[in-house]
Amino acid sequence: MAVCPSNDKRVKLFGLIRETSARLDRTLGHELEDSCGLPLPWFEVLLNLRRSESGVLKMTEIADAIVHSNAGTTRLIDRLEEAGLVCRQSCPNDRRSTHVAITTDGNARLDAALDAHVEHVVTHVSSRLTAAERDELARILGKLSADA
Repeated sequence: MAVCPSNDKRVKLFGLIRETSARLDRTLGHELEDSCGLPLPWFEVLLNLRRSESGVLKMTEIADAIVHSNAGTTRLIDRLEEAGLVCRQSCPNDRRSTHVAITTDGNARLDAALDAHVEHVVTHVSSRLTAAERDELARILGKLSADA
């Protein structure tokens, strides 16, 4: 009798990765929004803008970084801009592109959110793993992400 593909260890591993990611997204997202009123997708955009070398990113770069569609990213940036957390700027090298920059208010909200988020990450991730396990997990996830 052939092995059922749904019982394949590789399929189960992928399912475990997806389930864990979804549970952490939901838990950490709720806690972040409850503690500082910042939805997780907003936090991700602000964090990516802060991490960028120039302090600005093109819309397509944001979409790629947060794994959203271009249309979904446009709507997300609209809401962030309405809240005064980001602003759009013309791209000096490409008139077809728009840059997004974090505002002073956006930086302040991100600072407050980072303090809360670190506490939540410690509770739900870091405290459950040894330092060696965290390093190994980071290595493995980086390897998987690089090829995706």
